[in-house]
Amino acid sequence: MSNQQRSERIAVYVGSFDPLTNGHLDIVRRAARLFDILVVSVYAFPAKNLLFTVEERMELWRAVLASEELPNVRVDTFTGLAIDHVRALDGHVIIKGLRSPNDFDAEFPQGLMNHKLAPEIETVCLFTNLEQVFISSSLLKEVARLGGNVDDMLPRVVVQALQKKFRQ
Repeated sequence: MSNQQRSERIAVYVGSFDPLTNGHLDIVRRAARLFDILVVSVYAFPAKNLLFTVEERMELWRAVLASEELPNVRVDTFTGLAIDHVRALDGHVIIKGLRSPNDFDAEFPQGLMNHKLAPEIETVCLFTNLEQVFISSSLLKEVARLGGNVDDMLPRVVVQALQKKFRQ
């Protein structure tokens, strides 16, 4: 490994992203400015009732990122512990987005556990943009399922994917 490669700061943004929202995309845009490489890592098997498969969630990210000017961002998937995945990528940082005190309450013990398991990897929390503070994937799925307009809260390709899912 060259000195240049060793000095690259690699951050990993982990989540289920079912589906990805404009809030997630905002975090990616901002984190991409802070780090040399940002890997958006889709957790394959969260303990959640998923609408999209891991392949579909990764493809949605790829489609959204294709229209962005973020050459340092790529998409990956993982199973198991996030910290093991970050290590496997030679990552230095786990990125977390925080919308509310409830998010902090959930992320704080995870961050402490990750620090215990891998003190060389930092957790960096980015606050959600005010326009997206109320947006969650689960809420948007429910609104879309009931026929509500979610066009300005999701990337267009995600809106289309949701419409297709709910027509089936």
